[in-house]
Amino acid sequence: MILCRACAREIGGARCGCGEERPLEHAELPSLAIAHLDCDAFYASIEKRDDPSLMPHPVIVGGGKRGVVSTCCYVARAYGVRSAMPMFKALKLCPQAKVVRGDMRKYVEEGRIIRRMMEDLTPQVQPLSIDEAFMDLTGTEALHGGLPAQSLIRLQNRIWAERQLTVSIGLSFNKFLAKTASDLDKPRGFSVIGRAEALTFLETRSVGTLPGVGAAAAAALERNGLRKIGDIRAVGPQRMRALYGDWGAHLFALSMADDPRKVDPHGERKSISSETTFFEDVSDIEQLEDILWPLCEKVAARCRASDSAGLTLTLKLKDVKFKIVTRRRQLPEPTLLAARIFAHARELLGEAADGRTKYRLIGVGLSDFSAAAAADKGDMLDTQTPKRAAAEAAIAKARGKFGRDAVQTGRALKAQAEDDE
Repeated sequence: MILCRACAREIGGARCGCGEERPLEHAELPSLAIAHLDCDAFYASIEKRDDPSLMPHPVIVGGGKRGVVSTCCYVARAYGVRSAMPMFKALKLCPQAKVVRGDMRKYVEEGRIIRRMMEDLTPQVQPLSIDEAFMDLTGTEALHGGLPAQSLIRLQNRIWAERQLTVSIGLSFNKFLAKTASDLDKPRGFSVIGRAEALTFLETRSVGTLPGVGAAAAAALERNGLRKIGDIRAVGPQRMRALYGDWGAHLFALSMADDPRKVDPHGERKSISSETTFFEDVSDIEQLEDILWPLCEKVAARCRASDSAGLTLTLKLKDVKFKIVTRRRQLPEPTLLAARIFAHARELLGEAADGRTKYRLIGVGLSDFSAAAAADKGDMLDTQTPKRAAAEAAIAKARGKFGRDAVQTGRALKAQAEDDE
């Protein structure tokens, strides 16, 4: 079956009468309904859209010379720039890049607009972050007058027409393969993995393709000779379980293209978090605090965008030996304030770090959610929390109207001054 990527009609050849020359062709299109949508270079694309003068240039979203890259456009990636890279290294690779300080509130709102477009197609939308989500379009053919693949083509084109942003879509028969497919042809890609080719497709791919297998896990697998997904399949389920327990059995199932997880829009969000990996290991506690503050701001912005507040705070550190250290604290009341998140995270950092151990990652998150309206009320002995809540709400409103740099906190100004040194 062949579909036109411009008008979504079924066509008989490689070119539609409307002039589109990139058709979507796959024999299983009529039977596939699980999709993963991922916005392309989301933050950088928004900045280019909002400031057309940036359009021809490589764009990096992130801090100053002593900060790290949050994300970058595809032009900058061609020079080797990557997320979490120290800014000085990124600018050495791409000195002509335009650096933009991010505005998380703007990005969150844009993500909400795109999510509403997805929900126009199906209520079965499961967000993974502000710029990606799973969708299950099973049974929507009569409602939208076409196959799920045709509805997704129209959605992709609608997002471009209305928001001037591109998205990449993966379509398959389960979540694992849909997400894998969405990474195959960026930007503005539309890739399909069907049942007939799934095992062959996975055979030679790195174990790092599997969800939950990061660098450390991939290294552990490779020590047992498991470099490709086909290697996992070859050793069999019993050996995988003997080596890695339930996790090993799970990896074997994925190697067989077996992923029974459902797209669950009502699944309770377990946490809202933000973390960053350093290219240069850090031991100095004050430097870790400076890195921690913008992460707390991001968590607060995401809480505000989702109208939720968390009662349990978690600090995460990963040392140079990939050992993960976590510290948790139940707060006196639910919060979505950056200042309160930072204050408690800073105390946990002081307990966990000794100023000598070097770390390669730091993160902070909230869990145990309740409605934002119930958060940060303080009590008779705590009159400052409501004032901080009102101040942060005002800052968020000003930033939403005039941009992130319209209001700067003291710590943010300190970090910016250090970046400019």
